Amino acid sequence: MAGAKAVDLIPEDEVKSRLASELPKWRLEDGWIRRTYKTNSWKGTLMVINAVGHLAEAAWHHPDITASYAWVEVRLMSHDKKGITDRDFALARKIEDFVQWQPGTEGLGLEGTPQGDQRFAYVKYD
Repeated sequence: MAGAKAVDLIPEDEVKSRLASELPKWRLEDGWIRRTYKTNSWKGTLMVINAVGHLAEAAWHHPDITASYAWVEVRLMSHDKKGITDRDFALARKIEDFVQWQPGTEGLGLEGTPQGDQRFAYVKYD
């Protein structure tokens, strides 16, 4: 693949340290970095899955996803390396920024999803 760089495994202690400083809501478990996003309904769950799917396809780095009515768990590891690499951190950061984006807090004229009305509730932001 043209332009592809060598990717090295990150030692477990470094993964834990980087998660604590860069992605504190993510955790290392069973060889994967993981994050569970809580939603308000099946609609929100499907929207999170589709958003993660878009980012993963664009990055050409695909997570495992488990979902239920009001939550989505995203699991990342570099399958070809059988462990965690910088690719996993890069995609996790992009997913985190995307799913946790709250336009109503930016003062840019975008209101954001009404959190007090369950008809429109979406993601349960941290």
